Amino acid sequence: MRLMSHIRPICLILTTLLTAACKPPPHETRTLKKWDLLSATEATHWKSAAMPDAGKAEVRDGEAFMEAGGPMTGLSYDNWQSGGLPLRDYTITCEAMRVEGADFFAAITFPVRRIDTCATLVVGGWGGGLVGISSIDGEDASNNSTRSEQKFENGKWYRLKLEVREDEIKAWIDDRLVINTSIKARVISLRPGYIENCAPFGLATFQSTGRVRTLVAEELGYPR
Repeated sequence: MRLMSHIRPICLILTTLLTAACKPPPHETRTLKKWDLLSATEATHWKSAAMPDAGKAEVRDGEAFMEAGGPMTGLSYDNWQSGGLPLRDYTITCEAMRVEGADFFAAITFPVRRIDTCATLVVGGWGGGLVGISSIDGEDASNNSTRSEQKFENGKWYRLKLEVREDEIKAWIDDRLVINTSIKARVISLRPGYIENCAPFGLATFQSTGRVRTLVAEELGYPR
């Protein structure tokens, strides 16, 4: 009986330790970072994307401005990697306007998983109304499953949101979901051409004058 009285506390201690060891660790909390990409401090990191016959392109007073080019005008942001911006689990939000023209006015090139693997969210392409991602498995926005059509009016601001996950890309225009595609085991790339000058992050227009404001990158929590 005396032996049993000693064994019971030991068993209780062992049971407590095993239970604690089997419990999952508490969910890690961290502060999610945010970057105002058109702020005065970030403006110096924007450069012309050096496209032939491009229009004037600049960032000033919290806004990106790109005049119509022949055919393209673009801006590239050179602080993505050195500034510690994410390659997955992040969002891009902004407001964009086509001032004049009839084609894309706020094509956003962005990194996916790696700094040297990028894609482009096309807004208003192929004659003015196409929305999609270029490119997935070698197919650009006009030929893959992300393609949709929307009417865009010149002189009107549109709210854009892009969400980049490890295996998924989503996009919204004025809070309406327009892209929701899995990229698991799929090849992500840029459409060959001048848009490559915008990598790893940049903006571009095609035969159109465009304005972009309130451009923000923000980390997302890990998906559960």
